[in-house]
Amino acid sequence: MNTKQTDKINILKAVTEFKTLFNNSEHLNLEAGGTIFPVNVAYQTYGSLNNEGTNAILICHALTGNAHAAGELSNAESDANAADDCLKKYSEMNIGKPGWWDNMIGPGKTFDTGKYFVICSNILGSCYGTTGPVSLNPGTSKAYQKDFPIVTVRDIVKVQYKLIRELGVNRLKTVTGGSLGGMQALEWAVMYPEIVESIIPIACPAKHSDWAIGFNETGRRAIINDPEYNGGYYSKQPSNGFELARMIAMITYRSDVSFNDKFRHEHINNKGSYYDKANLFQVQNYLNYQGKKLVKRFDANAYITLSDVMDLHDITYGRAPLKDVLGAVKAKTLTIGISTDILYYPHEQKEIASLIPAGRYAEIDSPYGHDAFLIEFEQMNRIIREFL
Repeated sequence: MNTKQTDKINILKAVTEFKTLFNNSEHLNLEAGGTIFPVNVAYQTYGSLNNEGTNAILICHALTGNAHAAGELSNAESDANAADDCLKKYSEMNIGKPGWWDNMIGPGKTFDTGKYFVICSNILGSCYGTTGPVSLNPGTSKAYQKDFPIVTVRDIVKVQYKLIRELGVNRLKTVTGGSLGGMQALEWAVMYPEIVESIIPIACPAKHSDWAIGFNETGRRAIINDPEYNGGYYSKQPSNGFELARMIAMITYRSDVSFNDKFRHEHINNKGSYYDKANLFQVQNYLNYQGKKLVKRFDANAYITLSDVMDLHDITYGRAPLKDVLGAVKAKTLTIGISTDILYYPHEQKEIASLIPAGRYAEIDSPYGHDAFLIEFEQMNRIIREFL
């Protein structure tokens, strides 16, 4: 059998499945107050769960991510409980394309699906099949939109816990993710220490910094100030403000080195007039493209909801000082920082590692900034393989 045939066989199929949790008899009690019921969850799994339910790995996605962590989508998918079907928009744009961590998940890869049962669920408050602002509110039969309640990382983890237990998981070999995904991994170690063997939080803080909150606030304000936002009750995406929010965020996800190397102060048409404002700089064109691309597949209220989730992230809130909270973590821990991350600086991950008894720190050396955890797979695979 030639290499191409082998590769074809080893390609994972990505299929989103759904479960309804927290029904009328068991509501999801939210940390900030109030309840949600039911909660619909979209998720994907890869590999097989062993008879003991002890070989599972949970992958947690970042702000605009989803359950499609690995494998190729072969069909368009749909969220039957959404007024605005963002899952369908995403899947139609990504048929035949691999998931966002496909280089890490699969047969013989770091998260080996021949050995592990890998789970990735869309998080509470998002718009890709799990209950969030685009979902139909059972009390009104209309989309929640701006009325979706305040949720936190801890609420997200409660839903994930309920899901994995429904799937028969009794123990997690590791919980990992980058950015908002890493915040979830940290909360898992604090909230459910009895079932978490290890965590790998990547490019994330123990508490959202004022620096990062500042960036999120500018993005939210861009959306809210768009007249089409209509107080959060819009009939179409407030594209101008939403695009601007994404453009702001994209700058924080990269670094000056990566931008300068990629765009080199060049215009779209270097033979055109240097002073023609229509002849955009390449970096302007790139940011415009990224803004428009997100608007086609995501929801503005979900973006605001999840940026608020990040701002509220504080592993110590309502608990104890940081050294005590992290000092009580029993899970073996690998925190990974990125050398050029200007959103969550490496010193934040180093602090986490230093305070967890079984903690260690590793760093990705990359010019790509915060997004390096979605790019530098050779380094990621080496670092995590050594840890696992």
